[in-house]
Parts: sequence; structure tokens; C-alpha cells
Amino acid sequence: MQKILITSALPYANGPLHFGHIAGAYLPGDCYARFQRLKGSDVLYICGSDEHGVAITLSAALAHRTPKEHVDIFHEMNRRLFEKLQFSFDYYGRTSWQGHALTTQDFFHALSRKGLIEERTEDHLYSEEEKRFLADRYVVGTCPKCGFQEARGDECQSCASSYEATDLKNPRSKLSGASLTLRPSNHLYLRFDRFKEQLKGWIANKAWKDNVVHFAMQYINDLKPRAITRDSDWGIPVPGYPGKVFYVWFDAPIGYISMTQEWAIQQGKAELWKDYWLNPDCKLVHFIGKDNIPFHAVFFPAMLMGQDESYILPDQIPANEFLNLEGRQFSKSDGWYIDLEDFFKQYTADQARYSIAANAPETSDSEFSWKDFQMRCNSELLGKLGNFVNRVLVFINQHGEGMVSTIGECEEGLQKQMQHLVAAAALSFESFHLRKATQILMELASLGNAYFDHQKPWALAKDPKRKDKLKTVLGMSVECIKNLALVASPMIPETAQKIWEMLGFQTELARGSWEKIHKTPVPEGQKLGKVEVLFQKVEDMEIEKQMEKLGESVAMHEHPSLQPLKAEVSYGDFDKMDFRIGQIVAAEKVAKSKKLLKLLVDLGFTQRTVVSGISLHYKPEDLIGKKVVVVANLQPTKIMGIESAGMILAASIGDQLELPYIQCLPPGSKVV
Repeated sequence: MQKILITSALPYANGPLHFGHIAGAYLPGDCYARFQRLKGSDVLYICGSDEHGVAITLSAALAHRTPKEHVDIFHEMNRRLFEKLQFSFDYYGRTSWQGHALTTQDFFHALSRKGLIEERTEDHLYSEEEKRFLADRYVVGTCPKCGFQEARGDECQSCASSYEATDLKNPRSKLSGASLTLRPSNHLYLRFDRFKEQLKGWIANKAWKDNVVHFAMQYINDLKPRAITRDSDWGIPVPGYPGKVFYVWFDAPIGYISMTQEWAIQQGKAELWKDYWLNPDCKLVHFIGKDNIPFHAVFFPAMLMGQDESYILPDQIPANEFLNLEGRQFSKSDGWYIDLEDFFKQYTADQARYSIAANAPETSDSEFSWKDFQMRCNSELLGKLGNFVNRVLVFINQHGEGMVSTIGECEEGLQKQMQHLVAAAALSFESFHLRKATQILMELASLGNAYFDHQKPWALAKDPKRKDKLKTVLGMSVECIKNLALVASPMIPETAQKIWEMLGFQTELARGSWEKIHKTPVPEGQKLGKVEVLFQKVEDMEIEKQMEKLGESVAMHEHPSLQPLKAEVSYGDFDKMDFRIGQIVAAEKVAKSKKLLKLLVDLGFTQRTVVSGISLHYKPEDLIGKKVVVVANLQPTKIMGIESAGMILAASIGDQLELPYIQCLPPGSKVV
């Protein structure tokens, strides 16, 4: 049995994921993992949150959170999103796990023992205004490669180049906008230049995508020692160097290994991780976006080569390009994004998975558009796939006693066409061509529809002499539906399982065998399951609303609609209000209300019940333990039959709302 270790790039726990992320590293990885399990491979699919780095400390500070509180929020948010999208990770971990720190430090020690780590004093960017050195994510400037003027300190968002912050032209502070100067500072460097020939020889025979080989060779030719440390208190401590932590690009890919180790511990077999990472017969596949190519095709392999143990190196790195939204890059800061929580209130995971797969950015940038989404859902999922499955199974219930028919004289032409399409689908999954797999799925549905129409079973049902022919037509149609479920399973697993159960099976399709399912006919006389509609039509009005919502989001970010000030109040009137810090100790939704939450708030000297209209923005479980500002001396009033004795302060603009959390002061403290 072939062992396959699959990884998807660790999502940065610094914000919510969007469709662009899903299309690059995650949906392709999940479809590949699901296919390989069906083929009988021993698959281990690893992913998790990347939780270190200066970008997180910056965002956490702006949000008035500690870095740990910050990553906790987005780790859980992204984990839940992956669940909603039916992702099949065998383990989803975190780089804040203590075991990850130990593994990262072990990597460092091994590299150091081989003389591959050296201490250097070099110039780093310093802010005279802020009186400190600034790490890369606190720096913006002009890209040294393409000239983009708002490039980040470690990589360019425009051309995807990676570099040192000191390579930027006209560098300035992201916090203050002040120009930066160079000052000497001590840091540790990894001698990547010593791996140049070894990396070239390793990549030479790889049958990778052209973009991956091109990017990798470009970096290898320019390899030089690279700093692996930063001055920070958030990250993995560097042994023997107080105040320094490992740069996030160094510790993050090691997370694949530490998360496999954590998975093994949870299996009760702590050494099981070695069956994958130290097994030369195990195949390693990294799914990433193109911006991660140098880290997975150059830097991480070099780090593995520098270890005492013989780690396996990547066999494949199917890096994808970028998925845009309506012709522009996804950007939450500009309001150009799709709120996924909102998306799942109206649409299904399989609708999202299919539309993204059909437009997967495999060789060039592609885009998600709402009109294309509507077309994929209505013309393909509903019109071709759903329509064929429904019409055949409903017909069998009406004319075949709800049971699978005997296939008499086999329709060799149809059988060969199905075999060809199923084999082509397998090749597409094996070679990381999701777009082609969606096309084959629709070809198979069209084939079934055309066969059903051509054979006219409704006419056969009226002729007693053609009963055997009717059974054959229905039996062959069922075989086509079975193969549709099989081919669909890696891409739209929930729909595939529904089809499988409608055919009368009570097993889990995803745990079956690709070859066996394809070659074994559905048992004669098997009773069909409950037939249900697989997809709902996406109406024009829905799409118009989504486009309006997108435009409104952009307008709000460009020109926030701020409400005018209310009438002035005297200091005496304002001084009557008593603002206190309260800690939320319990929270639940108010029955029959979409907007209200019932909160139990600890004010230090007493506990109060407060009814607050924040349910559309916060889940009850996410509020437990949070410290907020409470108007503590409001006259109690009944809201939805509940006596509310206070008010929680929040900020809002448009349909957005945010609670300002208090970090250090205890409940009961006065807010002045």
C-alpha cells in the first residue's frame, strides 16, 4: 500500500480565510487526499494554523489583544470554516503547541552542529521615530524586483518575490510612515548557499509544473545566507539567545512534522510519525499557492537536507496561481471579499467546492464571479447532474418498483464510454487537474442524460414486449449514476454520499474502493433509498443582491457612512453614567430573536443579566471570559420578557459591529 503524506500550506492565524485561499492550497489538497483514499493509498493529510510572526503581533496590538488571544480566535474561525467545507484533514494542529517548539529547536541544533548556522552583525532597518528595529512586517517600501511601491517587508504582493526588508527601496514604517535608516544588529543566519548544488541536483529530475521549477531555480541561483531570527517576545525562543525568536518562515514548515508527531501521540503511537517522514517509500506532496514556492521548493528542503535523520523530500509541489474575485484580487481591507459565514447561510459547501474546482487557478490566475457561480450551480450541478439522477430514480420508483433492474444485453458502447470517463477522471485527480475533473463529471452526466433520452424508457414502459429492454436501460442508467457518485466524491463529497444512499447503499462511499465501486454493478433487486432533490436553483435576484452587497462593502471601506452627532449633553448629565468593566461569564441566544443575546456579566461587586443586540456578530461561546465596558447604572428594563440591567458598549458602522475588549483591569474597574 502506497503511503502518501499530504500537506496544505498552514493558514496564517491572522484573519479569516477567503475563496482565494481555498482555491490555492486547500481544495486541491482535499480532493487529492479523498481520491487517494478511494484508490487504497495509506493517506495522512496534515494541516494547521501558522501562529507566529510579526504580522500577528502587529494585528493583535491594533485589535487590543494579546497575540495568543488573537491566534485563538482565528485558529478556531478557520478550523470551523474547513469543517463547513467538508475538508478531510487527518489532523489540524497549531504551531503554538509546545511540541512544535521542541521540534523546531531540534532542527536548529542539528543545523548548528553541522556548521550551517552563523552569527552575523548586519544592517537592519531602524525607526528613529519609534526608537527600535522594525521587523519585516512593520515595513513597507518599493519592491526591488518589480517596483511596486506598497510592497511588504518580506515579500511583494504584486510579483510574489521574496527578499530581505533591507532590499526594499525607500523603506518606511508601517506604523508611523516615517522613513527608516540602517543600523547594525546581531542575528543568526542559515547558510543556504551551501545547499545550492544539492538542491539543483534534486530538482533536476522533477516533473513539476513549469512555474514551480522556474521559481525554484531562480531562487537557487541567487541563494545566500538568510536570517532565521527576529527580535520579539512572540514566537519560538532561540536556544542561547535571549530576546530572539525564530523567523516564522523557519518554524512554520517544521509544523508539518510537529503536527504529524502530535497526530501520532494522539493515536497512542508516539513513533508512528517516522513511518511517514523517515520512510523513503512514502510520497510527500505539498499543496501551496504560488507565493509559497520558494519556502517549499528551496528553503524547507534545504533544512531537511541539513538534518541528522534522513527526512523525505517533496515528490510533488502542485502550486496554484491566484483566484481573483470579479476581476480583482480578494482584499478584506478594501471590502472586496465574500463573507463566508454569510455565504453558508444561503449556499452549500458542495456548491462552493464545485464552482472553485471548475475555475481552479492551475496554470494561470483565474476568478470567481457570481454570474459564473450561478451558471455552475444551475446549468451544471442542477441541470445536468441533479436532473439526471432525479429523473432516473423517480422513474424507477414509478415503473420499476423502486428496485435496481437486471442488466440484460449489456450496452457495450455506453459501458466503454463510462469506463473511459472514469479512467480519465482518475488521471485528472492523480495529476492535480481539478478543472478537467469537473468537466469529466459533467460529460458523464450529459452521457447519462443523452442515453436516457435516446432510449425513451417512458415509451418502453408502455410496451409489455420490451420489458427486458426497459430493465437494461434502467440498470445502465443506475450504473451511470453510481459512476457519477464515484467521480463526484473527491470534489463534492456530501452530494456524492447522498447519491450513494439514494442508490440504496448504507455504507460510506468515501471509505470504498475506486476500482471495486467502478467495476461492481449495483446489486440486482437492491431497494432504492429516499430520492431527494440535490440542488436548489440560484435565482437572478440572489446574485443581484450579492453583487450589490459587494459594491456596498467596497463603498463602505472607501467612504464609511458615519452617522451625524447627536445633540450635545452637559458634563453633569454625562457624569451621571457609571461605566464599569464587566466580564461575561455566561451567554446564550434569546428565544425567538435573531439579534439578541442574554449575557450574565460579572461586575466585581455583583452579577447582572444584560440583553444585548449582538447575536448577528458574535457567537455566545466566543464571548465567555471576555471583559467589556458596561453601562452599570441604567434603570432595569424588560426586553423579550427578560429583565436587562445594563448595556454593553460596542462600535458599529454600516452592518459591522465590534466589541472593544479590556485586557488587564479586573471586573468592576471604573471606565473614565
